[in-house]
Amino acid sequence: MQSEPKASLVGEEYEVEVGPVAHGGHCIARTGEGQVLFVRHALPGERVVARVTEGEEGARFLRADAVRVLDASKDRVEAPCPFAGPGKCGGCDWQHAAPGAQRRLKAEVITEQLARLAGLTPAEAGWDGTVEPAPGDKVARGEVPAWRTRVQYAVDEQGRPGLRRHRSHEVEPIDHCLIAAPGVTELGVEKREWPQIAGVEAIAATGSSDRQVVLTPRPGGRLPIVELDRPVSVLRVSESRGRERTRLVHRVHGRPFVRERAAGRTWRVGEAGFWQVHPKAADVLVEAVMQGLMPRQGETALDLYCGVGLFAGAIAERVGERGAVLGIESSKRAVEDARHNLQDLDRVRVEHGKVEQVLPRTGITEADLIVLDPPRAGAGKETVTRLAALGARRIVYVACDPAALARDLKYFREEGYSPRRTRAFDLFPVTHHVECVVVLEPVREGR
Repeated sequence: MQSEPKASLVGEEYEVEVGPVAHGGHCIARTGEGQVLFVRHALPGERVVARVTEGEEGARFLRADAVRVLDASKDRVEAPCPFAGPGKCGGCDWQHAAPGAQRRLKAEVITEQLARLAGLTPAEAGWDGTVEPAPGDKVARGEVPAWRTRVQYAVDEQGRPGLRRHRSHEVEPIDHCLIAAPGVTELGVEKREWPQIAGVEAIAATGSSDRQVVLTPRPGGRLPIVELDRPVSVLRVSESRGRERTRLVHRVHGRPFVRERAAGRTWRVGEAGFWQVHPKAADVLVEAVMQGLMPRQGETALDLYCGVGLFAGAIAERVGERGAVLGIESSKRAVEDARHNLQDLDRVRVEHGKVEQVLPRTGITEADLIVLDPPRAGAGKETVTRLAALGARRIVYVACDPAALARDLKYFREEGYSPRRTRAFDLFPVTHHVECVVVLEPVREGR
């Protein structure tokens, strides 16, 4: 016998006291009946009217937007972006919070995730509890830094560029993204219409004048003639035909890559190659990783999920000619770029494939140093167990998701590695995302 469908609560409004921040860019509140609300556009301690955007009677939790603020936090500012707010662009989570408050919210999330998923206090994680702003990102209250060097615009049915609404495929048309880096804004993507196009990714390299747009046509759509406000390379995305659809990128004109500058080197980054979005992020993270690893001449190191070779190159220069570095990366194009970028360092080898598949095949049984920068889902228990067995004197974990980081730190502790130092960086201002760098060492007897 089928149960009766539960009534949708979408559109219902509740007057609530807003509780603590939660991972994901929202805060926690409860309805009068005790049902949990995940409320966006609110701040801890506020009293708001929350309108349900997702959920039904009896659901474990509901999603909601704060549509009226009855009692505002001292950390609240008027969102500087006209496209931020309930039902609008979903790209920024904290437009309504002062810059310092944004970093405190991120610190609270990291603290909660470490405690709940790893069983660690900030002191046990070697963390002072602060989230560090990137160099040059300190802005006045009510302002946001223009930091995003890669912006993926969605295009609506009328050809207008915009950004996706929160948890939706719907497009919010915009004429200016405040967090877009100047090099992206100056292309003028937002000022044009894009008929027959589903998406436009705009890329402005750091340290070079390279500019690129990657166009995804609608099914059956034709590519327009691209005339932007600055010289630009153009790439086109298509899907392969067959049982397994894969994303194919074709060069239309110009270079199929951009040149980035970081850690004293120039890096070729193709469309499929990962590169940090914040212009200062690469240098910030290289410095933090090198301070954590403290490489010595002649040591062996692994750079896992190595992208185009950023950390591998920095380590190779420090371990010298008697040292060796192995990078592993799943993107074939990124591997090609990494090999090109590091061709002058014959002590570096880069292998293509998934870490969990390639590492066992290498026959490596020990390493002095390991750095891993896994995707948002984390490395996972199997990979952590294999890494711990290599006996590295130091492991540095670079993480873009505090929940995945905390889960993996628990696995490392079970395998005999504990955090020595943790740092957190606000490399995604105005969003809920945060980057962490954790230095791990083997647990010694009596420690």
